[in-house]
Amino acid sequence: NIGAYGVEIKDFFHELEAYHIQSGEIHKFSAKDCAFGYRESVFKKSLKGQYIILSVTFRLNKHPQFNTSYGSIEEELQKSGIQELSAKAISDAVIRIRKSKLPDPAQIGNAGSFFKNPIVENSLSEQILQDYPQAPVYPVSETHSKIAAGWLIEQCGWKGKRLGNCGVHEKQALVLVNYGGASGQEIFELSEKIISSVSEKFNIQLEREVNVIR
Repeated sequence: NIGAYGVEIKDFFHELEAYHIQSGEIHKFSAKDCAFGYRESVFKKSLKGQYIILSVTFRLNKHPQFNTSYGSIEEELQKSGIQELSAKAISDAVIRIRKSKLPDPAQIGNAGSFFKNPIVENSLSEQILQDYPQAPVYPVSETHSKIAAGWLIEQCGWKGKRLGNCGVHEKQALVLVNYGGASGQEIFELSEKIISSVSEKFNIQLEREVNVIR
């Protein structure tokens, strides 16, 4: 259930077809069957390793309601002189923003966003906002809020830091990079240090968004 800038796959998902590895059968899954959550689905939990997803069908809105309030989309649209909103204009803006912040895997090894944005109780997010009024906190329910993991990591001093052949990207603290020659174990150990730092400073336990194969 990937997502960015306030939109997730589940918002437009209709169904998918998947190949069952053991039986060789093709099965269809509805949104309910997939049990989508924040960066989660049944394929990362109870059915992990059992299926290969072959195709996905999306249901798009012919008259979409545009949301430009998330992140820096509105600023990017203004910078580009966009007067009339369209799905294409917003898509292009998001792509430009992502390219400016995320390193190209073809040039420097990375897996994109390494950690999930943590969802915490409002009591904790309110406490953080008292100490850091500009903290990127987004309400997700009446009782919980989401905090940008990259911001938490940056506040712990990790942004741009390098340990041997791996490190944290200089423009986006959510991305861990391999400068060449770093082993998977080195990347994992770096992520453990980051998780520990955030836990100590904010009492928040970061979760990895990537799949770790050991």
